[in-house]
Amino acid sequence: MLTEESLLVEIESPCAVITLNRPERRNALSLELMRELSECLQRVSREPAVRSVILRATGSVFSAGHDLSELVGGNEAAYREVFNACVELMQTIQRIPQPVIAAVAGLATAAGCQLVATCDLAIAAEGARFATPGVKIGLFCSTPMVAVSRVIGRKRALEMLLSGDFVDAHTAAEWGLVNRVVSADELDSAARELAVKIASASAYTVRIGKQAFYRQIDLPADLAYEYARDVMVENAQAADAQEGMSAFLEKRAPTWSGS
Repeated sequence: MLTEESLLVEIESPCAVITLNRPERRNALSLELMRELSECLQRVSREPAVRSVILRATGSVFSAGHDLSELVGGNEAAYREVFNACVELMQTIQRIPQPVIAAVAGLATAAGCQLVATCDLAIAAEGARFATPGVKIGLFCSTPMVAVSRVIGRKRALEMLLSGDFVDAHTAAEWGLVNRVVSADELDSAARELAVKIASASAYTVRIGKQAFYRQIDLPADLAYEYARDVMVENAQAADAQEGMSAFLEKRAPTWSGS
C-alpha cells in the first residue's frame, strides 16, 4: 500500500482501490486533494494490471464537498484555481479508460455528491445520504449541478439543488444517482465484485465503450447513431472483437490481447 498525505492507493489486480483519507476534515475536497486525486487517477490508469478503479473513503463521511476554509476571503484567481481543479478531476474520472466505481458509505454532499454522480458506477451502503446543500449557505452547487442533473434528470436535480435536502440511499438508487444499495458490511466486497466482473472483459473493448458512451450521450439521436455506427465498425475489426465472437461461436472462453 502506497500512503500519501490525503490518499491511500492499493493495487489489487485487476483493480486499483483509491481511498480518500481526510476523515478529520470529512474528506473535504481541498485544492491539494483534488490535484492529488486527479494525478493518482492518471497514474493508475497507466498501470497495465489495473482494469477498473474503486473510489472509497475512510470515516463516516464519503466527502463533504469543497473545503470551505479555502473559499472564505479569497479572490477571483483563487476561486478559479479551486474550481478549475474540480472540473479537471471530474473530467479525469470520465476520460481514463478504466471504469471508476464509487463505494459510498456515509454522507456525500455538494462536490462530494458531484464526485459520486461523476463516477461511472456507484454502490451505496445502507445509511448513505446525498445532498447538494450549497443553496443553504449562499453558494449554489453549480458545478455539482452538471454531474447530478445528467444522472437523475431535471426535476429531481432541481429539487436537490433548491431545497438542499438529503436523499437517502434507496431514493438515490431509484433516481439513478447510484446503481444499487447494499449493507455496510457488504460494500467493499460488492464494489470489488463489480470491478472484477468488468475486468474480465477485453480492456480494449471497455475502453472504447466507455469513451463512446460519454461522447454520444448528449448528442442528438441522429448524430449519436452516426458516431456509434463508426465506433462499431472500428470495434468489429479489432482483434479482441474477432476473438470474442469466434470464442462465442466455438463455445470456448476468449483469450484477450487488449487490442
